[in-house]
Amino acid sequence: MELLPVQLRAIRYEAEGISTFEFRSTGAQPLPPFTAGAHIDLHLASGLVRSYSLCNSQDESDRYVVGVNRDRNSRGGSRLMHDTLKVGTVLNISAPRNNFPLDETAPHSMLIGGGIGITPMLCMLRRLESLGRPWTLHYCARNRASAAFVDELTALQAGSKVGTLHLHFDDESNGQFLSLQKVVAEAPAGAHFYCCGPLPMLAAYEEATRDLPPGRMHVEYFSAKEAPSTSGGFVVELAKSGKTIEVPEGKTILDMLLDAGVDVPYSCMEGVCASCETRVIEGVPDHRDLVLTKEEQASNKVMMVCCSGSKSPKLVLDL
Repeated sequence: MELLPVQLRAIRYEAEGISTFEFRSTGAQPLPPFTAGAHIDLHLASGLVRSYSLCNSQDESDRYVVGVNRDRNSRGGSRLMHDTLKVGTVLNISAPRNNFPLDETAPHSMLIGGGIGITPMLCMLRRLESLGRPWTLHYCARNRASAAFVDELTALQAGSKVGTLHLHFDDESNGQFLSLQKVVAEAPAGAHFYCCGPLPMLAAYEEATRDLPPGRMHVEYFSAKEAPSTSGGFVVELAKSGKTIEVPEGKTILDMLLDAGVDVPYSCMEGVCASCETRVIEGVPDHRDLVLTKEEQASNKVMMVCCSGSKSPKLVLDL
């Protein structure tokens, strides 16, 4: 996977625990284009690779901006971003990828963001505004102090002819969460729904939208719902090299591929970024990712080797 060197040009405080990081090209070449909902992988110190959604306008070719929450349960990525990155630092990133694309033809777009899940929604909102397509944003946070981009969102809505903004803060609602059942029930006919936020919100969202056609329900996870498959007890055959690798109990496919020196791209290691998507030639994967649709998983044509295992004694992969 080709990496792009970029320089950190600005860090901006956005809310309690949340900052944005602006990256620009180190050379004369413009950055690769991206679309609303896309993310980039940042290659940080000590080999850490973390994915973050782009929140600036897709019309900008000179910079990438990501919003990062300093997570108290950080596995190292957000803590490194907040505590060690300095303006002027050069680091490598992936080209943008989009597992959460915006349907620009939808009659109405319902955007639901919780906490740091607002970042892809901000990019989508900007795109919808530029197209003049109707949108509604429901933004939820614990309190106003922890809600990023509120002033910007309010200004965008004030100048919009097509958009409506709803802010929901738990501490101003007697601790009550936003009713996603009500949001879905009262949405305009034919609306498409997009949600990104913490796991409890996403579970409630999937329940509220379960009767919708799959093409109108869109979701992005930034953490796994379940642990990676480490049951082992199968072999992986690499079709291109002819290698056969045993996957023992307690190890993932990705663990064993890396141990064997196989060059395979990866990032989140939780099945939410699709960096490690691999074509399956033979066998039945035990899918644990949160990127593929149910139909894509059932087809068993591709899998995420960072978190998925095997239901068959052997998997043949296009590696």
